[in-house]
Amino acid sequence: MGKNNKNKKKVKGAEKTNLKTEKKLLLKQKKMLAKIGEADIGDLLAKYRVDPTKKDIPAAEIECPAPSPRVNFSIVTHPTKDQLVFFGGESFDGQKAEVYDDLFMYNIAKDGWTVLRGGGERPLPRCGHQMVATATDGGQLWLHGGEYSSPSQLQFHHYSDLWVFRLKSRLWEKISAAGGPTARSGHRMVLLKKRLFIFGGFHDNNQSYKYFNDVHFFSLEDYRWTKVDVAGVAPPPPRSGCCMTTTTGGTILIWGGYSKSSVKKDADKGTTHWDSYSLVPDKHDAKGASWKWVSIKMGGMRPPPRSGVSFVVAPNGRLYTFGGVMDTEEDEESIKGQFTNELHSFDVENRVWRKIELSGSKQESKSHGDDTMNEEKVVTTAGAFTVTVAGKGAEKSAQKSSVSEPSPRSHCGLAVCKGTLFLFGGTFEEGSRDNTLGDFYSLDLQKPVEWKTIIGVKSNQMEWIGSESESDSERSDDEEDVSDESDDDSDSDMDTD
Repeated sequence: MGKNNKNKKKVKGAEKTNLKTEKKLLLKQKKMLAKIGEADIGDLLAKYRVDPTKKDIPAAEIECPAPSPRVNFSIVTHPTKDQLVFFGGESFDGQKAEVYDDLFMYNIAKDGWTVLRGGGERPLPRCGHQMVATATDGGQLWLHGGEYSSPSQLQFHHYSDLWVFRLKSRLWEKISAAGGPTARSGHRMVLLKKRLFIFGGFHDNNQSYKYFNDVHFFSLEDYRWTKVDVAGVAPPPPRSGCCMTTTTGGTILIWGGYSKSSVKKDADKGTTHWDSYSLVPDKHDAKGASWKWVSIKMGGMRPPPRSGVSFVVAPNGRLYTFGGVMDTEEDEESIKGQFTNELHSFDVENRVWRKIELSGSKQESKSHGDDTMNEEKVVTTAGAFTVTVAGKGAEKSAQKSSVSEPSPRSHCGLAVCKGTLFLFGGTFEEGSRDNTLGDFYSLDLQKPVEWKTIIGVKSNQMEWIGSESESDSERSDDEEDVSDESDDDSDSDMDTD
């Protein structure tokens, strides 16, 4: 009895210490915000709010230029037209972050853009959210979660809201239903038998973070949330940014993802997951709330473990992935991102991976010479596997190749319409720069010869305001004080996968 009470005291003591730590961090953050003159995140978001009494006013669709460069946005194929629909996302110019609430449509045949302006209540700016399209009632877009960051990236707000946009009436509606997932971003959402299934994600507010592996579904028939009762020997570890798709047999597959955990005070360790699971329904449960996780094996040329991998599921039953980044340690305190522009396909029903080699790319690779393509390789291990990924030489070669080929990147947007794969935006690190991209490409999946450039890099490129040559000696005393008080966390490398 005494032993149990002692354990309880330890738990209370740990909770008390954590609360004190969070209060100290909040106090430091308030001081930093006061120095840079940034308003509270609640006030920043308030300017985007629309009077809910005007919710029945439809938005106007206006012709416009292409979306600005962005990352962590959502892109889906219009359910009834040959169009692509974009929503939200974020960008960073070296000094200021910007998060968007705009909804764009791209008309494929006309190669033209429109944006929705005005209207009634709508989702607040966000990135790292999820959006799914259905053909019901002339087309609907279902949007869940995501996050908003302040311009300094010192403040974050995560959403737990669910919205539906009716394409025919051009009206947003916020769905009020209890029992849904907690606020998060980087999660995944798929549609299966008139249910929206949500898995994983993370919540990070610069004081603490948490990754999830829970499963919820929302019924599009009775508008109710259900937390799935998941059985199984070993569920997937918590993660964000995984690949997720459904099968014709009514199961759900997940692969990969990213998470981080604390290894010691002020030190975190990131994990790029390489495992795969199937979520299988309990046939004896008439309500469909009982499922179980099963670890599965995948065949073929499986992609190396990477985070920030973009994916899309095509009507032909194949999942396509592009890009991603692998962290490589140069020494104990220095980590470098190794980006790729590889394209892979996954046969969902047969669980087989294949690397797609474009005939145009093969010819380009030979022109650079094998020595150039093979120089500087990174070797890493994942369980029982050893993976070799082309290094800096390959990246430079890819950038010098044909302009019709997307450069290495992570967190871009992918969509498939009538057998054509479309790719927009993303991010790529170059030294101290975090380049936000706004280029746009298409690829015929029936005859994958080469990428077609719709918008080149130079015609839609974000200007980098931050200086690569900035050194500590050039910084002001105030900037040094802010950096010292932030405990080296002012840049906040948050996972919005």
